[in-house]
Amino acid sequence: MNTHTIILFYKYTNIAEPEKLSTWNKKIGAELGLTGRVIVAQEGINATLEGTNENIAKYIEELRKIEGFADVQIKDSVGTGNAFPRLRVRVRPEIVSLHLGEDDLDPNEITGVHLKPEELKEWYKKNEDFVVVDMRNDYEFAVGRFKNSINPDLENFRDLPKQLDKLSNIKNKKILTVCTGGVRCEKASGYLKKKGFENVYQLDGGMHKYMEKFPGEDFLGTLYTFDNRVVMDFGGDKNGKREVIGRCQNCNDACETFSHCGRNSCHKHLVVCRDCLEKHGRIFCTAKCKVKYFIDRIRGKKSVAVKIEN
Repeated sequence: MNTHTIILFYKYTNIAEPEKLSTWNKKIGAELGLTGRVIVAQEGINATLEGTNENIAKYIEELRKIEGFADVQIKDSVGTGNAFPRLRVRVRPEIVSLHLGEDDLDPNEITGVHLKPEELKEWYKKNEDFVVVDMRNDYEFAVGRFKNSINPDLENFRDLPKQLDKLSNIKNKKILTVCTGGVRCEKASGYLKKKGFENVYQLDGGMHKYMEKFPGEDFLGTLYTFDNRVVMDFGGDKNGKREVIGRCQNCNDACETFSHCGRNSCHKHLVVCRDCLEKHGRIFCTAKCKVKYFIDRIRGKKSVAVKIEN
């Protein structure tokens, strides 16, 4: 029997006193024994939490009593009981760091058209002419994505403005932006519209919601998570099979395990198979990082051991 639940949610809404909502989350989180991450800003809230089934239900009930949160959309999945080491609640300028500066926008005023998972399914069935643009980090894209997705090569979400030119050839196409739970697409889709992309949609509820409704359909690989699970497998196709699309950075064999660049000051997330890590001890994202690592060794700088995930 599954005893724990993980929830993922966000809400763009004006919060006059972010510190007050932060304090509330710390208090109720401690009372209910929740773990995970909560980010609060004046523009809204973004959270991923784990707890027992009963206590997560209590948290959701209390959250929806707060003004502005009655209609908050919650994505849930089976928990492990140890997905997060502790509860962290932070007040920040943005609930997802895009750093648009003068181009910053309010998703309640400008954003892409919300496309329900059922509507996207119809698009696939009817062979609609559209382009999926994945707004996640490149290492997330590496292990799982929608069919025929475009990867803008975002090392971090804040890289979107400088990578915008890579999307110029699809400016007049019907565009669907996608991300894990939908929060990144709220601003990303609005940003595209602000920059002249007119026919822009965003997947309502993100990949998570689509995979809940249509497990193993139209999505290849696994969904990356920012917790101890590392990736989520929603199941195979109708024949019970699931393709592994991740490839080891070193040997190119199919895998879905992650490590970090062996140079500690880089620490970039990499897809690395267990065999290569056991054989070489360290894998580097580039030859440049490898050279710098050995130069640091010669100079006596320390570098921590690389840990493989999942």
